[in-house]
Order: sequence, then C-alpha cells, then structure tokens
Amino acid sequence: MFEFSTIAVIIFIAIFVFGYHAFQRVQQQEVYIIERLGRYHRTLSAGLAFIIPFIDRVAYKHTLKEIPLEVASQVCITRDNTQLTVDGVIYFQVTDPVQASYGTSNYVLAITQLAQTTLRSVIGRMELDKTFEERNEINRLVVSSLDEAAVSWGVKVLRYEIQNLVLPQEILQSMQAQTTAEREKRARIANSEGVKQEQINLALGQREADIQKSQGEAQAVINASDAAKIAKINQAQAEAETLRLVAKATAEAISSVAQAIQQPGGAEAVNLKVAEQYVDAFAKLAKTNNTLIMPANVADIGSLVSAGMNIIKGQKV
Repeated sequence: MFEFSTIAVIIFIAIFVFGYHAFQRVQQQEVYIIERLGRYHRTLSAGLAFIIPFIDRVAYKHTLKEIPLEVASQVCITRDNTQLTVDGVIYFQVTDPVQASYGTSNYVLAITQLAQTTLRSVIGRMELDKTFEERNEINRLVVSSLDEAAVSWGVKVLRYEIQNLVLPQEILQSMQAQTTAEREKRARIANSEGVKQEQINLALGQREADIQKSQGEAQAVINASDAAKIAKINQAQAEAETLRLVAKATAEAISSVAQAIQQPGGAEAVNLKVAEQYVDAFAKLAKTNNTLIMPANVADIGSLVSAGMNIIKGQKV
C-alpha cells in the first residue's frame, strides 16, 4: 500500500513537471524562441503553446515593444578641437526575433557601442557652433547609421535624441562673455538707430513746419494781393461810377440849359448870368490882389454890362 502511494505521488509529480514544462504561456507583445535539441525550431507568439519537455526549450525571450535605451555620456571632440560631453537616448524595437537571437550575442550592447561611435564621428565633422544649431541633423545621422547596421540584428532604430551637450567651464565663460558683448553691441546699435531716427523725425518735422509756414505766408501774401487788387478794382469802379454820374449830371444840366436857352428870353438870361459872373469875378480880383487884370478891350465890359442892364429893364417892363 505504501509503495503504491509513493508511485502515485511520483507519477503525479512527473506529470506536473512535464505539464509545467510542456505548456508555455506567452504574454502580449512578447515572443519566445524555441530550440529543439540545440537548434532553432520555431517562434512562439502571444498565447498558450505546447512544447516537448527536455527536447524543446525556450532559448530567448524578446519584447516587441518600443524600448528606450540610455547611451552613457562620452567626450567628443569637434572639428575645431573643442571637447564636448554628450549623452543621449536611443529608441528601438525588435522586428525580427530570430535575427535578434542569433544575429548578435547582445544587440543592446551592440546598439549602444555603435551609437557612441557614430556620435563621435558626426560631431568630429562639425564645428562647435554647428553642434548646437544642428542637433536635429546629428540625431538624423546617428539614426541613419544605426538603422543600417541594426538590420542584421533584427532591430529597428526608431530615433535618437541628444539629451545634454556639456562644454568645459572655460568655454562656457568665454561664450558667456561673447554673448554679453554681442548683446551690448546690439543695444548700442539699437540706441544709435533710435537717436538717428529721432533726429530724422525732428528734421522732417521742422522741414514740414517750415514748408507749412512758407505756404501760409505765401497764401497770406496772395490773399493780401488779391484783397488789394479787389479794393483797387472796387475803388476804380466807384470812381468810374462817380465820373459816370457826374458826366450824366453835367449832361443833364447842359441839356436843361440848352432847353432853357431855346425858350423865349433864354438867351438874354444866359447873357445876364454871364455878365453877373464876369462882374463878380472882377470884384473878387480887386479885393484879393493889388494887381488888376483888364481885358484888351475895356469897352467890352461896358457893352456887356449895358447888355445885362437892358435885359433887366426889359424883364421889368
């Protein structure tokens, strides 16, 4: 009875061990490489799989997820003999599990070493300033070189990112001094440009003011000239109108006199008027001057006076 129980336990343990090794559960995004008697047999993908214990074995396990891998910092020398301490991160993915298993003994180490070597080579072809300006180009060149070599390792290099570019302390100090000097230079240039623009604006403003002033003065002179011209024209028109009115009045007076002369006794009235004015004129000359001007024929005065008296007498009759 005891022997039977022992045999049963042994059989149970053997079945359990056999079953434990015979069935393999593969997780999602993982693959197992199965070797049979030391040779590659097949690749197990996600799920439950059966293998023959002690004949088949799981030789390699790979994840198909994207893997980030830090690349240790290293010293790189630029084209102008400046030392840089550079580190970065590689992102890769296993695309061929068989090649990843048998293409290299350690694809992670191989990728890391190749990344460092490629980075030193790329930075060695650049000057210091370019390494900061063209980080994307450096990343692209490293990825291109790694991806070309990693094909035989069953690995796809997705991208490479430089994390830090560390300069020696003396280079940092000189760069800081250069940056400070450049900023001061730009500040002085900006200040001088501002002063220059201010002077230009002031000159343009003064010029514009002078132009406006001269135009205003010219317009004032033109307005004054026009006003004087208009005043002269108005004065001339007024004088012309006065002369016209005087001439009209004189003409009307002459016409009235002429009409009066045509009336009966008109000629005698004219002669009387002339005689009175003639006598009055001689009277004024006698009062104002010591010199008396007489006509050549004094008898004319008497005849004129006589004619005037006869006219007066005739009117009385």
